[in-house]
Parts: sequence; structure tokens; C-alpha cells
Amino acid sequence: MKNSTLIKGTAAIVVGAALLLGGGGTLAAWNATDDAQAGTIVAGDLNVAASTGEWTDRDLNPIDIRTYKVVPGDKLTYTQDLTVTLVGDKLAANVVLTNVPTSTFSTDNVTVSPLKLTNSVGDVAPSTVLEPVDGSPTQTVTASTVFEFKGSTSGRNDVAKSYELGNVSYTLSQVTQGGLDGVTTAP
Repeated sequence: MKNSTLIKGTAAIVVGAALLLGGGGTLAAWNATDDAQAGTIVAGDLNVAASTGEWTDRDLNPIDIRTYKVVPGDKLTYTQDLTVTLVGDKLAANVVLTNVPTSTFSTDNVTVSPLKLTNSVGDVAPSTVLEPVDGSPTQTVTASTVFEFKGSTSGRNDVAKSYELGNVSYTLSQVTQGGLDGVTTAP
């Protein structure tokens, strides 16, 4: 009797399992899927390219800085067009002069102005921070700086001095804009 009960119980378990595993019914619950259509994330661009610059004297006459010798009272201006690429929402960048050497001229006799930027219509930028221009990935700004050998220089002060500017460059660095978490000015 025990064998017959054991056989009947085992047979009932096998038949029940077969029915549950697809032999006569399923354990189905409804489900559905759809594409997320999340799109593609694309990075922007930040770049600066400098054209050939030009030195001019106080009267805006071009000079060849390789052969020109400054004297007290001279005021020389260096201008250079920069093509700046700024592509990105909430993107802004600061333009700075880098690799500026220490002058051998006395600071009492010479001044060098901070970098000044003007846009394509001649408006002076209120700072050196640039933002993208609507409708164009690039913009041209003119960078300028003024070297003035003061007329008040007396005696033989700063005779035969030099100021080597051959390694000066422009650096464009992203700056923090509202809505950008954790972004700081790049080094």
C-alpha cells in the first residue's frame, strides 16, 4: 500500500509539473515593450587659431619688430585675429595670454596693457570671456596689447634692454556657466 501511494503521489507531481511547464497551460502575465528613443549625446567643440599678428607704432604704421628699436615715448600695439570655435550649450571660454616672460625693462619705464578683445564690428569686449555666436560655430575677435616705453624715462635707463615675446600664446579655457555641475576653469 505504501508503494502504491508513493507511486500515485509521484505520478501526480510529474503530471502537474508537465502541465505547468507548457504541457497544457502557462503561467503568463501581460507585458509590453517600446523603444526609449533617447537620442545621441554629442560633445561640442572649443578651439582657438591665431592668424599672423602685426605690430604698429603710435601712428598705426606697421613696423618690423625684429629690426625696430624702441625709444622713450614709443607706443607699440600688437594686434592679432583669433578664430574662436565655441560649440556647446552653456559654453563660455576665457582667452588669456600665456607664456608671457618677465621683461628686462624697468617697470618704472615700461607698461604693457592687459589683453583687449574686439569683435568683428569693432566693439570692445567687456572682458575676455567669450560665448557662442548664434548661427555660427566660429567667431573672429581681434586681440591687442600695447607696449609703451614711457617718455619720462631719463638718463640711460633701459638702454639696450629687450622683451622676448616669441613664445607668448593664447589659451582658451572653458569657464563655469550656470547649470554646469562641477565645471571649473581649465588650467
